[in-house]
Amino acid sequence: MNRVGGWAAGLLLAGVSVVVGCRLADSDGFTPVPQLLAFLPWLVAPTAAALLIALLARWRTGLVWGVAALGALAWCIQPYGTDHEPSGPPVSGIRVLASNVQFGRGTDALIDAITAHDPGIVFVEECDDGCQDALARNSLETAYPYRQAVRAGGSEGSEILSRFPLKAAPGVAGTMGMPGATADVRGQSVRLQLAHPMPPLPQQLGVWRRELGRLADFAGAGDGPTIVAGDFNATQDHAAFRRILDAGSLRDASRLTGDSRRASWPSTAPRQLGTQIDHVLVSEAFSAQDVRFLTLADTDHRAVLVDLTLHKTPPTSS
Repeated sequence: MNRVGGWAAGLLLAGVSVVVGCRLADSDGFTPVPQLLAFLPWLVAPTAAALLIALLARWRTGLVWGVAALGALAWCIQPYGTDHEPSGPPVSGIRVLASNVQFGRGTDALIDAITAHDPGIVFVEECDDGCQDALARNSLETAYPYRQAVRAGGSEGSEILSRFPLKAAPGVAGTMGMPGATADVRGQSVRLQLAHPMPPLPQQLGVWRRELGRLADFAGAGDGPTIVAGDFNATQDHAAFRRILDAGSLRDASRLTGDSRRASWPSTAPRQLGTQIDHVLVSEAFSAQDVRFLTLADTDHRAVLVDLTLHKTPPTSS
């Protein structure tokens, strides 16, 4: 065995194995694991490189290790969760738009997207005072008369806009605003929750976990039709995000339409190099017909546009 080649392959495989091991163990680990989990599919590249080096170095253990790592990655990057259809009759179609406008900078582009695509419910993250004022002007005020907002500057402001009547509901506590509401959709109550936990920065992992945990608590605390949408700062490869899905029997709309690996961030990078941290999660009362990721000017997030159908849920047996 070529010792230099063996060491190089071993170091690559060791790094990949730590991240994949955490994914298999349903753990987000410690820095830099949470950050690397966001780009888990890209670990195929260093794994393949390690396999090639091991082959050239004639390191049999490395070859076996590399093949095992590739197999584990192939399993991990499969779409997470179920995709079965609701059994009840359809009640109403709902088009949902979720957009992080990056400190309000993308507000004008968001207004253009709302005008062009005519969503019924809009979730807006990082919507500062100027953003909320702009969304309340002219035709938008008439088109979306129902709103729930956290009014704040910078990244802390956020707002839910709706064509459907809204009742105020407690939001989820967080560093950045996460308002909640209950919508009346053709006589059916639908729980709405905007998501915007802190990102998994090395010095803020504890806050990131706690805020995602609070979203999981919300998901599991109630029943009935539910939509949780926004910038989760997490992907399906993060255990903390999967717990939200599992707690409320929620499905990612992009999973339902076969788009679970479409990138939403950063919008400045080619789609093949990004990751999906913006999501629209729905309960089992919804089916999803189409998901689009819209590139908006002046924000580093692509907006998520989802066509949903709300189905009547059968009464729960006592």
